Amino acid sequence: MRTPTVLTILLLTSCASTRPVHYYTLAPVSMPAPQAKPDGPIVVVGAILTPESLQDARIRYRSGANEMGSYEYHRWQERPGAIVRDSLVRALRASGRYRRVLEASSAAVGDYLLRGKLHEFAEVDNPAIQTRIVVHLELIDIKNGHSIWDQSFMRDEPAGGKTIEEVVASMDRNLQQVANEAATEIDKFLAAPR
Repeated sequence: MRTPTVLTILLLTSCASTRPVHYYTLAPVSMPAPQAKPDGPIVVVGAILTPESLQDARIRYRSGANEMGSYEYHRWQERPGAIVRDSLVRALRASGRYRRVLEASSAAVGDYLLRGKLHEFAEVDNPAIQTRIVVHLELIDIKNGHSIWDQSFMRDEPAGGKTIEEVVASMDRNLQQVANEAATEIDKFLAAPR
């Protein structure tokens, strides 16, 4: 007779306490809408690829040189690749140097495609707590399909404390700096005579 055993298991699992999952987002910087440059190029921001370990949105941490882990109950609202892409779109739009900055879609047409790979988006505990972002970006000339610019960005930002909220705030500051630095480098490259 299996019914009592199944019923007992169901009752035990329903009585077990569950911890809620907390979701975090990085706050977009509020800034006035920049004026578009009517004769500027159109930049399409494509996917920011991520390793498999960053695809489930759990907040990651690094202990020492080789050990990686994740918080089971603390997650990003979006996947880190999407968070980085959105920050790059905002930073490029804020520069005011482009006619338009679009997110890649089947209908998006532009002069340049910006794409990349996010290598690290994590808390680092060694010995003080900080956050680390490592991303490689590449700019493609859409007319001929050639890569015309590529650069890697790595930045650490102190967390100022041990709570997950302080880690999230550190990642927010860190990503704003990385996105602004990338936008500045792309602006300089496209403004230079070739």
